[in-house]
Amino acid sequence: MQRDKSMTAAPPHTQLLIGQLLAAPAGHNPDQTIHDGFGNHHTYRQFHTRVRKLAAGLLNLGLGQGSTIAVMDWDSPRYLECFFAVPMLGATLHTINIRLSPEQVLYTINHAEDDAVLCHVDFLPLLLPLLPKVHRPLRLILMADEPCAVPQGFDAEYEKLLADQRPDVSFPELPEDTRATLFYTTGTTGDPKGVSYSHRQLVLHTLALAAGLGTVPGAGGLKRDDVYMPITPLFHVHGWGFPYVATFLGIKQIYPGRYEPGRLLALIAEQGVTFSHCVPTILAMLLSAPGVAEIDLSRWKVLIGGAALSDGLALQARARGIDVHAAYGMSETCPFVTVADMACSQASADIAVRTATGRPAPLVEVRVVDEKMNDIPHDGRSTGEVITRAPWLTDGYLKNSAGTEELWRGGWLHTGDVGHMSANGTLRITDRLKDIIKSGGEWVSSLTLENLVSTVPGLQEVAAVGIPDSRWGERPVLVTVILGEVSVEQDLRNCLDRAIDAGIIPKWAAPDRIYQVDSLPRTSVGKIDKKLIRKLLAEGVIS
Repeated sequence: MQRDKSMTAAPPHTQLLIGQLLAAPAGHNPDQTIHDGFGNHHTYRQFHTRVRKLAAGLLNLGLGQGSTIAVMDWDSPRYLECFFAVPMLGATLHTINIRLSPEQVLYTINHAEDDAVLCHVDFLPLLLPLLPKVHRPLRLILMADEPCAVPQGFDAEYEKLLADQRPDVSFPELPEDTRATLFYTTGTTGDPKGVSYSHRQLVLHTLALAAGLGTVPGAGGLKRDDVYMPITPLFHVHGWGFPYVATFLGIKQIYPGRYEPGRLLALIAEQGVTFSHCVPTILAMLLSAPGVAEIDLSRWKVLIGGAALSDGLALQARARGIDVHAAYGMSETCPFVTVADMACSQASADIAVRTATGRPAPLVEVRVVDEKMNDIPHDGRSTGEVITRAPWLTDGYLKNSAGTEELWRGGWLHTGDVGHMSANGTLRITDRLKDIIKSGGEWVSSLTLENLVSTVPGLQEVAAVGIPDSRWGERPVLVTVILGEVSVEQDLRNCLDRAIDAGIIPKWAAPDRIYQVDSLPRTSVGKIDKKLIRKLLAEGVIS
């Protein structure tokens, strides 16, 4: 049926807006609580009031529809308030990655054309030297966990700003394609790239996550009786989107602040945390932390993203009773694309079910294709690039048409990841295109090598990378971090030999050399920085 051209745009009540997530019946769970990592909490009733007071305070500072408002904070209930108040005003929430270099932080502030920065006192040493180089006038608001002096040039302190407001602010009626959030992703080269999302995209992402995880049978998934604590920075792809889901469901939430192992474990025990998400490094850190053996983790469900979940780490987590699964996405996908089968894992002891990249979330399409975008057979072996479509994927990079065209070649978002699909539709990522090792004209999966040796006792972390070779083009090597003073090189080689004998990898794919380092370098979002590892190997720093 053709749309009547005389019809006007959809009326406001049909728009998909972030405010509707807050207004959902579950989100109006008035006596449920939202906690910080210091023993303080607000009820949802108080949270709703604080969101309105924050919006009123921003309006009184001349910030509102069309403004871009940046935040530099630890994971806190304040940050969650910004997740709602800023977009509901028709402004854009710019979540600054505080782990970027000062030059990159300055670039993002200028590129985003920020009108204000809400900055925690801990990040003043980062922000203050940058202010003379910011291109636009900035409103500055201080955030702090306890009373402190407000620096010269700041307009307000966060709690005082809220205390001075009335909660009777009127939010504008917005088109659902209004930009709601903005953050910057860093690649291997060039300046950070701005990735933004509209109200519509964030609402659909939230609903899909709630539907996909809420329908997992039994104790799995994410339900209204769960207790949620993110262990992913809220500046990283909206904390993977779960703060919106948790608020929409009206569940108890815990925001821990700094990621200190002792505090995180104490909060899990004291607050009864049942659902979290993090990168593999954080989970490994918690599993090796002092006192972890005294903490009951048998009710804790954890999604692992940002990097592959290895068999070794998954087995360690299962040994402590943790219900761990892999999930997959990227900054440009809002981020959820797939998650491991959380229903199948309840009946199967096969660790591969939990470590698989998984099946698409509701409304997500995933393909594995060759260089001409022809589909690769779904045989669990044939590999190609992973491409995807969903209603919430970013439209493109801010002020970067060339990058946008490359991202959306052929009408599908190109992830830059290599993987294969099984007959039942389960995806498994085998490498990044930029990290895959090409030796003698054949591809060697760095993730496969890492996963194979991940179960060797004494191995804490490992990165497989390719180094130049005059005969073969590249050869794989392992760079390892070992627990204690033990030597596990022979155990690693024995593990690889068993994999060769079992036909899991060919003999020529076995790494030539194994290096040991004190720690592996990481990117600003906690991923192992393989580009830097290759550079350090080439320079002889790792030898």
